[in-house]
Amino acid sequence: MAVANRSSPVVVGLAGLLLLAGAAAAGRPLRTLLVAPLATPSGLSALAFLAWCGASLAWSPLPGLSLRTLSEFLPALLGAYLVARLAPPHLGAVARPAAWVMIATCAYVVADLASGLVIREALGQRVAAFAFNRPLLVTMLLAFPLVAVLAATGRRGLAALSAACLALAAWRSVSGATVLGLATGALTFGLVRWLPARAGLGLTGAALLGALVLAPVEGDLLARTMPEALHQRLAGSSTRARVAIARSFGAAVAADPWRGAGYGTSGRFQDAPAAERIEPEMRVMLAVGHPHNSFLQVWAELGVVGATLAALVLVLTLRALSAWRTVPRSTALALLACAGIVAFVEHGAWQAWWTAGVGAAIAWLRALQYQSQDLTDER
Repeated sequence: MAVANRSSPVVVGLAGLLLLAGAAAAGRPLRTLLVAPLATPSGLSALAFLAWCGASLAWSPLPGLSLRTLSEFLPALLGAYLVARLAPPHLGAVARPAAWVMIATCAYVVADLASGLVIREALGQRVAAFAFNRPLLVTMLLAFPLVAVLAATGRRGLAALSAACLALAAWRSVSGATVLGLATGALTFGLVRWLPARAGLGLTGAALLGALVLAPVEGDLLARTMPEALHQRLAGSSTRARVAIARSFGAAVAADPWRGAGYGTSGRFQDAPAAERIEPEMRVMLAVGHPHNSFLQVWAELGVVGATLAALVLVLTLRALSAWRTVPRSTALALLACAGIVAFVEHGAWQAWWTAGVGAAIAWLRALQYQSQDLTDER
């Protein structure tokens, strides 16, 4: 990702296929590993959400765009699922080299930024500091479970070095979302690590469900409550534009709240029928490509049905985590928190690079659970 910042879907997809071939050759029970989890409550709710995404193509005003978005998202999702289900038993043995790869990646990012991006220029790549935002966000996702695996296997020094290198790279970069995600994840881990299990799950769930429920009115709330001094202090983050975008997409949700405009339509939302039913001055920001809030994008494209199914997936995921031991559960909640806060302020919901990164992070998270106890195939 640091060298080619859209490569994660290819890497995860190839890894998934190789793992699948290896599992088949070894005679592992693929039906139990891959199909049985989809019959659980959380699996069925996820399938229902995906089915609603597919059904929304029937009323999408931009079927070509919807199909193109789906054709990018589904292969990344499939690769992520294969990696998350098949890789965990094997990851403990490669935690040390994985950490050194992460450290080397962070060192490369810091060195290239310090040199004025001469390495990227020499490689003929786009010379822009924000080009490292995506690899740093993916590294952020992987860092929480990988560092926890290292610590659980007695490599605390390497775990601390990995975390410090990522923190340095994030601080040196222009990726405010990476810094925000790391801070949120670290705070969440430190908090839920010492809270009773139900309290930690409830706190994380309330924050994520609150972000989902309030997404359609986020722009209006921020417009009324965010002081001018804070806008000025965060000028580099384009907060005024983000508030305007959230208000525009929130107005579009209000214009078509039940079924949404259709999957993947955010790329040209200004052409959706819902856009024609809002004030002309509110339509300008609909052309930005996505609302920079995945929760709001679900509302805009999939309506209240899609948002309800997304909430169900989240609740059932949290319920499954209640059976995990303290450290793996705390790490999982930290991962949910950091991914959730980034999804709230940054990228589009269906971007393949993010989907692949989340799948790889889940694989390391389940590897951590293997260090603590035998992980049943249903979890």
